[in-house]
Amino acid sequence: SVLTLALATSAAALATGWGAGTAAAAERLKVGVLKFGTVSWETSVIKAHGLDAAAGVEIEIVELASNDAARIAFQAGEVDTIVSDVLWAARLTAENRPVVYIPFSATEGSIMVAAGSPIRTLADLKGKKIGVAGGALDKGWLLIQGYARQSAGIDLTRDAEPVFGAPPLLQQKLETGELDAALLFWNFAARLEAKGFRELMPFDEAARKFGIEGNVSLLGYVFRAGFAAEHPAALKGLAEASRKAKALLAGSDAEWQRIRPQMRAEDDATFQALRRRFLDGIPKRPVEAEQADARRLYAILAEIGGERLVGPARTLPDGIYWSGLKGGS
Repeated sequence: SVLTLALATSAAALATGWGAGTAAAAERLKVGVLKFGTVSWETSVIKAHGLDAAAGVEIEIVELASNDAARIAFQAGEVDTIVSDVLWAARLTAENRPVVYIPFSATEGSIMVAAGSPIRTLADLKGKKIGVAGGALDKGWLLIQGYARQSAGIDLTRDAEPVFGAPPLLQQKLETGELDAALLFWNFAARLEAKGFRELMPFDEAARKFGIEGNVSLLGYVFRAGFAAEHPAALKGLAEASRKAKALLAGSDAEWQRIRPQMRAEDDATFQALRRRFLDGIPKRPVEAEQADARRLYAILAEIGGERLVGPARTLPDGIYWSGLKGGS
């Protein structure tokens, strides 16, 4: 019954030291999402099943037009949280605009080539036209550049022809053969995979070449540190609702069918590829292991990308990961 649920929620709050007052009134939380972005899949599940209310938080979805718009809205205080990059969170913190971070996904992008392409290794990219989503300072592009130098002695910025652009355009140009390869975010890579294109090298494989031990959740919910300090119950509620939504998606075909229209999957192969890659990215590692690998990866990227990428912080600032994650992400 509703009464039983209320009593259980109150008891749980007291047992974990959050206090009865916190459980009594739901914290409001404005979450900025892109309408067709993968975060919207999760927030749709949260709202459909009332997972936010059950966790003592009332999530208000604020739809935003692009990643840039999301960052602007976050910095202006128009939303309380967005999903963004741990490098960006670190940069803000280093610039005295401290934020905290809750891991969302460890799924990253890949270099994709046509099924019959003669390109088999990074060395084969010499002299080739490579599409790069995310710009010259994209973390995947930097890491793959670093590994190409280390493994094949080639500088992809000089020995190949990088072409920067929006992911849908680069995907289209790879499909039409105007590009030899393309480094794309995971959802675009999944769409190409469904059409028979193959992965030359995923980001996480490149990261392992540099000694990273496991998949790192480089995307996460970011909160201003001041907000996090004042509203710990809101962060706790979102983290709990996020975890439960991912568990539902991991175990329910019906849930995927419900959110399928949001995925814009034009056929079953695309739908299955998007689903599999999303599930592969669910954070499962203890937060301590996440942090250790994130520190290693950050140091590598800072060395390759320099201040233009990371700003004044050469190491991952302390306190980025929300303290409420202790023991597991």
